[in-house]
Amino acid sequence: MFNLPSLNYAKDALAPFMSERTVEFHHNKHHQAYIDNLNKLIAGTTFENMTLEDIIIQTASKAEYTAIFNNAAQVFNHNFFFKCLSPNGGQKPKAELLDRIEQTFGSYTNFEQEFKTAAVSQFGSGWAWLVEDHKGKLSILKTSNADTPIAHQLKPLMTIDVWEHAYYLDYQNRRADFVDSFLAHLIKWE
Repeated sequence: MFNLPSLNYAKDALAPFMSERTVEFHHNKHHQAYIDNLNKLIAGTTFENMTLEDIIIQTASKAEYTAIFNNAAQVFNHNFFFKCLSPNGGQKPKAELLDRIEQTFGSYTNFEQEFKTAAVSQFGSGWAWLVEDHKGKLSILKTSNADTPIAHQLKPLMTIDVWEHAYYLDYQNRRADFVDSFLAHLIKWE
């Protein structure tokens, strides 16, 4: 069974870019609900003792497992997202990854712009990701709803949650402002 991971920072530590109220609702309510739903759905099944990643891979694109996939993927996505945040965030990644980003996108500034475009243009709920394929090639990916890169054999390196619950209390309908704050002040590269 899965449990809500602890945050690596206090709930108020991301303010003013993400309020304590947003962190409380997003982490303790939304994230917890996905965990609770997943645990109920997998109880007594072959999925009960699998890793989160294995559950996602085994249930992806299988209609009979849509509810399990959606909740497992949302648990994974949220676990990953909350690790991408830091009260000391906003710096560029370390040299090796920065070099790869600059080679792929031309510059870190170009990467930020392409990432922001992906995050802002994601229609409805979803995610924007920096991912790596099995050959080590970097790309930016948008996913809708609960979809996740690991369901497509891609390794996530960084993500932003652009479901409204991630930013609406602080930014209302200004998703672009949330993405700007994430890139300038919250993103943690590790």
